[in-house]
Amino acid sequence: MVGRIEDYALIGDLQTAALVGRDGSIDWLCLPRFDSPACFAALLDDESAGRWLLAPAGGGSCSRRYLGDSLVLETEWRTAAGTVRVLDLMPPREQAADVVRVVVGVSGRVRMHLDLNLRFDYGSVDPWVRQVDGELSAIAGPDAVWLSGPVPTEVDDGRIGATFEVAEGDRVPFVLTYSPSHLPAPRAIDGLVAVDDTCRYWDDWIGRCDYDGEYGEAVRRSLVTLKALTYGPTGGIVAAATTSLPEQLGGPRNWDYRFCWLRDASLTLQALLGTGYVEEAKAWREWLLRAVAGDPADLRIMYGLDGTRRIPEYTVDWLGGYEGARPVRIGNAAAEQLQLDVWGQVLDGLHLARDAGLAPSTDAWDLQRALLDFLEGSWDAPDNSLWEVRGPRRQFTHSKVMAWAGVDRAVYAVERHGLAGPVERWRDLRRRIHDEVCARGYDADRGTFTQFYGSTGLDAALLLIPRVGFLPWNDERVVGTVEAVRRELCEDGLVLRYRMSTDGGVDGLPGEEGAFLACSFWLVDALIGMGRNREAHELFERLLDLRNDVGLLSEEYDTRARRQVGNTPQAFSHIGLVNSARYLGGS
Repeated sequence: MVGRIEDYALIGDLQTAALVGRDGSIDWLCLPRFDSPACFAALLDDESAGRWLLAPAGGGSCSRRYLGDSLVLETEWRTAAGTVRVLDLMPPREQAADVVRVVVGVSGRVRMHLDLNLRFDYGSVDPWVRQVDGELSAIAGPDAVWLSGPVPTEVDDGRIGATFEVAEGDRVPFVLTYSPSHLPAPRAIDGLVAVDDTCRYWDDWIGRCDYDGEYGEAVRRSLVTLKALTYGPTGGIVAAATTSLPEQLGGPRNWDYRFCWLRDASLTLQALLGTGYVEEAKAWREWLLRAVAGDPADLRIMYGLDGTRRIPEYTVDWLGGYEGARPVRIGNAAAEQLQLDVWGQVLDGLHLARDAGLAPSTDAWDLQRALLDFLEGSWDAPDNSLWEVRGPRRQFTHSKVMAWAGVDRAVYAVERHGLAGPVERWRDLRRRIHDEVCARGYDADRGTFTQFYGSTGLDAALLLIPRVGFLPWNDERVVGTVEAVRRELCEDGLVLRYRMSTDGGVDGLPGEEGAFLACSFWLVDALIGMGRNREAHELFERLLDLRNDVGLLSEEYDTRARRQVGNTPQAFSHIGLVNSARYLGGS
C-alpha cells in the first residue's frame, strides 16, 4: 500500500521532483523532467510500478524535517537496535539529474534494507540491469539510470537489493543518476559533498526573502516549494509535481498538473514579487514572452515546460490509480479550452512586475497591447472558466471580472507609467464590462454575484472581485457575496470551488471533490478586507494545521476523510498561503 498524500515529502532539482514517503520509499519520480514518463510510479499503483525503498530492515518509528529552509529531507528512524538518519535530496542540476540518499548512523547498530525497482514509462517497461565498472546501470530505450554506492548489491529479476549495517558515525551515500542511454555513463557526484552544496544553495536562495511577519516558517517553506516547482532552464512554473492524484478518493476527477498554467504562474509571480524575488519574475516574464509569441487570439491556458503548445491527453490503463482512482491521465485536454480570465491574469501579472520595479520591456508592452486587442473583441464570449469545466461554455462571472482587470491594468499603465495606448477606448471598454457584470452577474434577490449569468449557483472565485479592484471590500454586493459563499460553499469551514450539482451539473463530470485549499485562503483574504481580522486569523491557522509534517499542501482537503486530496504539492495552495500571510501582516 502506498501512503496517504500527506505522507509524502518533496525533493527536487529545479527540473523535476520526487516524492518520498514516511516509510522511506520514493514512490514518484519522472526523469529527466517534471513531465517525463515516471520511472517510479508506485504512487499510482503499487511497488511493482517502480519505487526506491531505503529504511531499517526491521522497521521502526520515524520523524521528518527539512534541514533549515532547504529542500534536503532528513528522516530519523528509531529502532530497538539504534537510531539512523536518512538524508534525501536532489542537488540543483548541473550536468545530470541526481537523487542522493545518505544513511547516517546516530546510535547503536542498525540493519538497513535497500530495494530499488526501476520501471520506466509509468511502470510499463522493465530495464536491462547490469554491473558496469563497479556501478549498476538500468537501461530501457532512450533512458539510462546509474546507481553508485559503497555497499554490495544484488540483482533479482531486474530489482536491485542490498542489506547492510550502519553504526554510530557511519555515513553511507547512494547516488542515482539519469542519463540518455546513448551517452557515456555520467561521472557520479560525491553524495556527501552534495548534501552541503544543496543546503548552501537553498540557504542562499531563501536569504533573499524579505517577509518578516509572524508566519515566517510557513511562508519560507511555501516559497521553497514554489521555487521547487519552477523549471529552471526556462522559468516556467508547474502547477504540481504529480498527475492523477484524485480530487475524490476512488473517483474519476484525476488530472495531470505537470505543466505551466498561465494563471497559476501569474499568481505565483504575485507571491514571489511580494516577498522580494524580482529575478524569478524576470525569468517568468521572459518565459511568457517566448511561450505566447504569435497571435494572442491563440493564447493557450497552459504550456509545456519549454513553451510547448500541444499537450494531448491519454490514459495509462495498466496503472490501477491512487487507491483505485481511475483513470490515470497523462497530458491535459484542457489545454485546448477557452478561459478568458487567463488574458486578464497575464495582464495583471505583467502589471505587478512593472509596479515591482522590473525593468521596462518594449516586448512585454507590445504583448499586452496584443492581448488587449483580443480581449476587446472577445471578452463577451462564453468560455470554460478558470475551473476548466468540461460541460458547455457559459458566461462565467469571474471570467468577465478578470477581463475587466486586464483592461484596467492597461489604463493604469498609460496613466501612471506613461506608456502609449488608446486609453479613452480602454476606459470605455472597462466601463462597459463593469456595467454588464453588475447587471447580469449579480442576483439582487439573493444579494450575491453568481457563478455565471443567470446561474443558481455560486463560485469561490467570486471572492476575488474586490481583490482585483472590481468593487471595494465594503460594497454591499461584495459583503453579500462573501456571506453567500460562507453559507452555501463551505464544508466544515473550508471552501468548495462550487457545488457540482447546481445548474444541472455545471462541469459535465461525475463525482464530487474536496474543499479547494486556495479558495479557503481567498476567504481569509476576504475576511481581512472586510475588517474581520480575528476570523481571518482563525481560518488561516486552521489551514496551516492541514499542512503535513513537513509543511506541504496538496490541492484539496477531504473534510469527511480528514485527508489531503488532489495533486501535490500544489502551487495554487502555497500561493494562497504566502499571500494570505502577507495580507494578515498588512501587506
